[in-house]
Amino acid sequence: MRSTLRFVSVAAIAAILAAVPGSAQRTTGPKERYEMDVATMSGFAAMGGGRGGMGGAMGMMFGGDPSSKVAYTLDLRLGSDQNPSAPPPKGDHFFLPQAKVGKSLPLIAPERGMEERPDNFERPKGRLLLFWGCGAKAGPGQPVVIDFAKVAAGQIPPGLMSSAVPIIREVSQSNSRSYARWPNGKGGKQPGSGSSLLGAHRIASNFGPEISFDLAQDYMPGLQASTAVQTDGSVMLRWNALAPATGYAAWAFGGMSQGGNSDMVWWTSSATKEFGGGLWDWLPPATVANLITKKIVMPPSQTSCQIPAEVKRASGEMMMGNLNAYGPEAHFAYPPKPAGNAVWNIDWTAKVRFRSHTMLMIGADFGGMGAASGSSAPAEPQQKKKCKGPLGIPLPTC
Repeated sequence: MRSTLRFVSVAAIAAILAAVPGSAQRTTGPKERYEMDVATMSGFAAMGGGRGGMGGAMGMMFGGDPSSKVAYTLDLRLGSDQNPSAPPPKGDHFFLPQAKVGKSLPLIAPERGMEERPDNFERPKGRLLLFWGCGAKAGPGQPVVIDFAKVAAGQIPPGLMSSAVPIIREVSQSNSRSYARWPNGKGGKQPGSGSSLLGAHRIASNFGPEISFDLAQDYMPGLQASTAVQTDGSVMLRWNALAPATGYAAWAFGGMSQGGNSDMVWWTSSATKEFGGGLWDWLPPATVANLITKKIVMPPSQTSCQIPAEVKRASGEMMMGNLNAYGPEAHFAYPPKPAGNAVWNIDWTAKVRFRSHTMLMIGADFGGMGAASGSSAPAEPQQKKKCKGPLGIPLPTC
């Protein structure tokens, strides 16, 4: 009985404190939440309208210098705790003409359920070598070697992937009664060259109140990165400083196939073994600031990072390098926050997140176009070329 009375007493005190002037303001809602992720893509990431990857690499081979390419991408998510007036959930994001996406982009509810694994799915074979940190030489305890055969058998090394940097999605299908997003394959296109997001935005749907806000922040500038192989075998990665950037993270993939054995190489600029998914995504400025103190993210004042020689040596002739610049966020809510300690009944919130990302080839010579990707290396004696790069992909030089 005593413990019950104590619980009631604590609950009563908490209720009293909530009504005391100067205590935290109580809120309800929001009924509807909107997230708009904005990315500027450059280098190989911008090729093919922001598709990047090997498709971007092939586009560069036949389309010229990737350093002159910049692409913009949007990811839009609308979630609500209300049911649609007439199923299925749907909506539209209306833009000004300067956005160059047409009058609006359609928000469509995705089908619920898991995607089935394709019949031709093959588990990865070989090993994964993990490196981390900027410097001429890899630090102690590197690389961490992951045998895919052991992973397939359930032998996953402890602490392989850190949860210190989670992917942040405040609006998702799992936490919304009604949900719609874009892109969705039902229409609309990513922003064209010269697009601007400045000015008025309006989101209307059949499952929540109308959302409207004015953006004063436009796309982040494009990153321009370059690499140079040093005499000690390491690779110096350099980039231009972006005024809106809150921090940077770099990573690279490579690999070789020798005698039927395949090694994949994964390197990250974090000073500690951090391969969390959020590092390659959008992150709030406060989170980035915290990660900088832990040396997981590079500060906005830093514009270079040395990839250890061991990483380059294990990767063979070619690596795919990536650089992420985290940017600012814009937050909106309606109705405005009331003065004093009046209850704030929030109808909707909207958040716009910005980042800039570039991708470049490191150590590959595409018939003299290697310099166009921002990669350069000192002259070396002619050697027999290896014909496979990362993941067993044939090199164009063979």
